[in-house]
Amino acid sequence: MFGNYYYHQRIRKSVSAFGAMFNDIYVIRKNSGGDVISTVKVPLSYGPRAKFLDRIREQADLVTDTKVAIKLPRMSFEITNISYAAERQLPRLGKQNLTSPTDSTKKTKLFQGVPYTLSFQLSVYAKNQDDALQVVEQILPYFPPQYNLAMKPFEDFPQIKHDVPIILTGVVLNDEYEGPMESRRTIIYTLDFDMHIQFNGPLNDGGAIIRKVDADLGTFSNTGVADSDQSRLETVTVTPNPLDVGLDSDFGFNIDVNPFTDSG
Repeated sequence: MFGNYYYHQRIRKSVSAFGAMFNDIYVIRKNSGGDVISTVKVPLSYGPRAKFLDRIREQADLVTDTKVAIKLPRMSFEITNISYAAERQLPRLGKQNLTSPTDSTKKTKLFQGVPYTLSFQLSVYAKNQDDALQVVEQILPYFPPQYNLAMKPFEDFPQIKHDVPIILTGVVLNDEYEGPMESRRTIIYTLDFDMHIQFNGPLNDGGAIIRKVDADLGTFSNTGVADSDQSRLETVTVTPNPLDVGLDSDFGFNIDVNPFTDSG
């Protein structure tokens, strides 16, 4: 069963999609007259929160420490948990037939995926409350508490799109402001999210696509079997129009009705 290599990059694509949602957030600073004096794009990185906190704390004293500190505001995010979601599991034998990307005469079988929940933690770091609130208020309105993100899970089948719910589960404020006044202040907002995804196994060869069906019509005995060839009246042939149509395309049918003739 195992050993059949495949890789759909579901976790990698999920991380990229999640980060892309927050990579265009700005902080605007104004003077007392309401004029804009600076516009700062908030950097976003993937990494553990503890790593960024250690980097910020390296310059605890703003007076005597001459090292360059990490610039604030900024954001970081990371995966905190991967868990099976039994309540979203559908029948495993359910499948979808797709036209093979390499041979239009064959089909590919995609079986029902296994649902999992990816938990993300997004951290917002700032040195004053107004910067932090600007970032948070640009995020919260989009999660009431769910936001649906459309993703293409398979590169060979771009027509397949999955709606991936991203749910905001909590917001926590941590204001680290201890020590003397010259110590650096760090305000941290932590936002927790759950992303509902599903993992699919390998794509299987589904055999040739049926493009022609013949049905013989006639009189039958009580057993449901034709008494003889003379009992067959006509043959109905059904083919798609156009003949080379794929499984996921729009098409019609050609229906030909021919009287049965005994070739013997």
